[in-house]
Amino acid sequence: MSLQLSFAQASAIGPREENQDAVRLVTPMPELAASKGYLCAIADGVSQCADGGLAARSTLQALALDYYATPQTWGVAQALERLLLAQNRWLQAQGAGLPLLTTLSALVFRGQRFTLAHVGDCRVYRWRDGTLQRISEEHVWEQPGMQHVLKRALGLDQHLIVDFLEGELREGECFLLLSDGVWATLGDHSISAILREQSDLDLAVNTLVNAAHLAGSSDNASALLVRIDQLGAATLGDALVQLRQWPLPPTLKAGQHFEGWQVEAVLGQSRQSLLYRVRDAQQQPWLLKSLPTSHDDDTQAAQALLSEEWFLRRVAGRAFPEVHPASSRQHLYYVMREYPGLTLAELFKQQGPLPLAQWQFLAERLLRATGLLHRRQILHRDIKPENLLLGDDGELRVLDFGLAYCPGLSEDRAHLLPGTPSFIAPEAFTGERPSAQQDLYSVGVTLYYLLTGHYPYGEIEAFQRPRFTTPVSANRYRPDLPDWLQHSLERAVAAQPEERYETAEEWLLVLEQADRRELSLRPRPLLEREPLKVWQTLAAASLLINLVLVYWLLHR
Repeated sequence: MSLQLSFAQASAIGPREENQDAVRLVTPMPELAASKGYLCAIADGVSQCADGGLAARSTLQALALDYYATPQTWGVAQALERLLLAQNRWLQAQGAGLPLLTTLSALVFRGQRFTLAHVGDCRVYRWRDGTLQRISEEHVWEQPGMQHVLKRALGLDQHLIVDFLEGELREGECFLLLSDGVWATLGDHSISAILREQSDLDLAVNTLVNAAHLAGSSDNASALLVRIDQLGAATLGDALVQLRQWPLPPTLKAGQHFEGWQVEAVLGQSRQSLLYRVRDAQQQPWLLKSLPTSHDDDTQAAQALLSEEWFLRRVAGRAFPEVHPASSRQHLYYVMREYPGLTLAELFKQQGPLPLAQWQFLAERLLRATGLLHRRQILHRDIKPENLLLGDDGELRVLDFGLAYCPGLSEDRAHLLPGTPSFIAPEAFTGERPSAQQDLYSVGVTLYYLLTGHYPYGEIEAFQRPRFTTPVSANRYRPDLPDWLQHSLERAVAAQPEERYETAEEWLLVLEQADRRELSLRPRPLLEREPLKVWQTLAAASLLINLVLVYWLLHR
C-alpha cells in the first residue's frame, strides 16, 4: 500500500492591505513520494520587515523545488535543515540592509512517519480521536507585552535554529497548520469545536479562517489540513515492490533473446540470485541480475533486488557500476555494465600480499568511494575483497549493493548479521544499528588482509560469537610497514567504534599526508624498524662471546 493523504487549504487577507501568508502542498510522483514523501508548509511573513510576503512566498517556493532535488537517500530532517539554512542566508542577503523575515512550519509525510520542521509562531496540531494536540512551540518573547515579538525566524539571525520533530503516523488522524492570525484569535477550544463539527476538510479550513476574522483577527488568516487516509509502506523496498509489480523472468539460456537483450552466458547462480552476461543491440556486454524462479513469491528477495538497483542509480560515478535504464522491461531484473578486470580477492590469490605502493593506490580509491556512499547516507555493509573490482581501465569499483542500508528508508533488522563474519564490526554482533563506523571497520579489515593475508582478530566463522580484544599488529606479518601505516590500520580496526576514524575522509587525509617515500618495495633496515631489539641482540651476543673467551682462558 502507498501512503494516501487528503488535503485542504484556505487563506484570507482580512483587514490587511496584503496577504503575507503563504501555503504550499507538494504531491510528487509515486516513486519520488516513496523516498522523499509529501510536503506541506505554511509561512507567515513578518509585516514589520521590508517585504514579509516575499519572504514567505520565496521560502515556500525554494522549499518545494529544492527539497525534491536533494539526494533521495538523505534523511528528511537533514535535507530540510540544509535547505532552510541556505534560505536563511538568502533572506539576509536580499534585505538590502532591512530585515526580510518569515516564520515557517513544514511537514513531510513519508511511509508511516512524519517529520516537522518549525521556526517562528505558526502552530501545528495533531487531531485524532477528537483530541487536539499542539506539537509545535512558538519562538516569541514571554515577557508581558512582548509575546508578539519573535525570538526566531528565517532571516532574523545569521545562525538559524530550527525545531525538528519526528513521529509515527496513525490512519485517520489529521495534521493542522495555522498562522497566528487564526490560532491567536480562536484558541484551542474553538479550533477543536470547528474540527469536531466539520468533517469535510475544505469546509473545516474555510470555517477556521472565516471564524478568525469574524472573531476580530486583524491579521492574515491561513489554515492547512491534512488527513492520513492510508499508511504507506514501512520501507523503501516495500514501496518499490508495490510500485513495480513485475513477474520474474523465465530461466534464460545462451543464445536466447529477451526484452531486447541477447543472452550470452550464465555467469553465476545461487539460491539468492541469477547473473547473466547479455549484449545490447550494439553488442556491448552487460550483466543482467535477477532472482531464481524459486523466489517467484518471495517479496523480501524482490525488495532487496529493487533496492540494490535503486541505490546503484543514486551513487553514479566511476567507483560504482553503471546501471542501464532498461525502460522497456516487463520483468523483475536490472542490468549493469560489465567491466573486465579482477576482484581484489582474485588479485590477492594471484600475487599474494600487495606491494605497499599498489596498496596505497587502492586504499585511497576505496576510501573515496566509501566517503561518497556515506555522504549519500548509504551504508554498504558488505565491503570485502570479493566485492571490489580492479578494472583493466585502472578504476576500483565497489560491487554488490544487496545489503546496502539507508537510515529512514531501509528496514532495520538488527538481529540479522549482514556480510561476511570476519569483516563485520564487533558492535554489529551485539545488535547495534548500522553505522558508517561499521563500514570503515570493514574497509580496515579489507586493507589489513590485502597487506598481510591475515585478519586482525583471526578468521571468524559463521554463527561464531567472537571476542574482540587487541588486534594483532600488521607488522608481525609485514615488517616492511612504516610505523604510521601500522598505527593507521590499528585505529581502523579498533574494537570500539569511537576509537576508529570518524569518516572516510579523515582516514584518507592520513594516507595522503603520509611520506610516500616510505612506501618503497625495499624493506627498511632492521636497525630502523626495531632498534631496541637490535641492540639487545648485539649485547647478548657480545656477552656470550665474552663468556666463551673467559671459559677458554680458564681452561687452557
